[in-house]
Amino acid sequence: MEAYGKILLIAMPSFLILVLLEKAYGWYRGHDTVRLNDMISSLSSGITNVTKDVLGLSVAIITYGWLEQRVALTEIPVTWLSYAVAFIALDFSGYWVHRISHQYNIFWNSHIVHHSSEEFNLACALRQSISSFVRLFTIFLLPAALLGIPPQVIGTIAPIHLFAQFWYHTRHIGKMGFLEKIIVTPSHHRVHHAINPVYLDKNYGQIFILWDKWFGTYQEELADEPCVYGVTRPVRTWNPIRINFMHLWLLIRDAWYTSGRKDKLKIWFMPLGWRPADVASRFPVYKIEDVHTYDKFDTPSSAGLIAWVVVQMSMLLAFTSYLFANVAAIGAPSIFYYGAFIFLTVYSYTELLDRRPLAFYWEMLRCMFGVFLLYLSPDWFGAGRMFDLIPLMLKSYLLISPLVSAVFCYGFLRSPKVTGSRG
Repeated sequence: MEAYGKILLIAMPSFLILVLLEKAYGWYRGHDTVRLNDMISSLSSGITNVTKDVLGLSVAIITYGWLEQRVALTEIPVTWLSYAVAFIALDFSGYWVHRISHQYNIFWNSHIVHHSSEEFNLACALRQSISSFVRLFTIFLLPAALLGIPPQVIGTIAPIHLFAQFWYHTRHIGKMGFLEKIIVTPSHHRVHHAINPVYLDKNYGQIFILWDKWFGTYQEELADEPCVYGVTRPVRTWNPIRINFMHLWLLIRDAWYTSGRKDKLKIWFMPLGWRPADVASRFPVYKIEDVHTYDKFDTPSSAGLIAWVVVQMSMLLAFTSYLFANVAAIGAPSIFYYGAFIFLTVYSYTELLDRRPLAFYWEMLRCMFGVFLLYLSPDWFGAGRMFDLIPLMLKSYLLISPLVSAVFCYGFLRSPKVTGSRG
């Protein structure tokens, strides 16, 4: 956890700078692909994901180390070759895990957040899951385990493999010649994120597009069929925590209300989108029929609201960076209290971005919890020893923040909540 936190202290600002550069470049070229509300939602989603990972809030049913110890037929020394084999093995595993996530109801919940943006840009690459608490698919690393690739090699390559998937989430790079035949390019991944019928469930590859070509899931981006992004059942919220659990909630509700006993179990393992006929009729869920005419989700946001949410997200980045830099020093169980505060912060200001009047109560809860944390640790987990005024500044912030939220929420009650922008 501590080592990963140190890596993120470098990775997070790097990704943020690249996201902002993409927006600046799009604005300069007259083709801005980064809507502010959507960008804030994406960045917030990324923060929740890495916080969950740093806190270790997931369990592997089969760990790679356990698998390698029991099935290794040989052993590859730790050389450049072992790292290359590990990279290919991780990509092979990633292809199948990704494909399964798109094919079965029960696994889609851990992936929906990544596809939830109705834009396609570097920021949406950061929309990663917090709803996966059990990792099931280590078995797809069996080829690496059979070859005896050491666990430390897999552990080193895994974050590199993950970060290498960031760059191709953009509309500013066209087709890339011969590279289109080998690696996943922006063109390939635009297809994967598109909801056009011809593009659905294609191009699952993460680094190498060869897997899709070999296993029959490849689709080229077509000049006469522009990609439309999102999910066919739109999430219609900026709140990444809501997005992470909305598909699971739908499955639970359908399983509860369906009258068919077999359907209560069947729904979890059916192809993505399947619902029992009785609940589909009783509780219809909006689905996009024509991808070229629907309105993208949008909310009217004043300059003041955007400015305040940016302030909140900036504070969140400061809180998160301090946690990642001091995981070992803060220790358990305090790191989990701290993590809960981070999640409450994201939930509160994205509810505000959704223009939900109840955002005020979430903000009150968050700030009361912050005061409780200051009671537990008056120097805010050691930060006060670095700078004496930090506790006083935090107290002032936790007092002012609900008042500002109250002003915006009062305004929401007097004005429309949601509008649309033509897709």
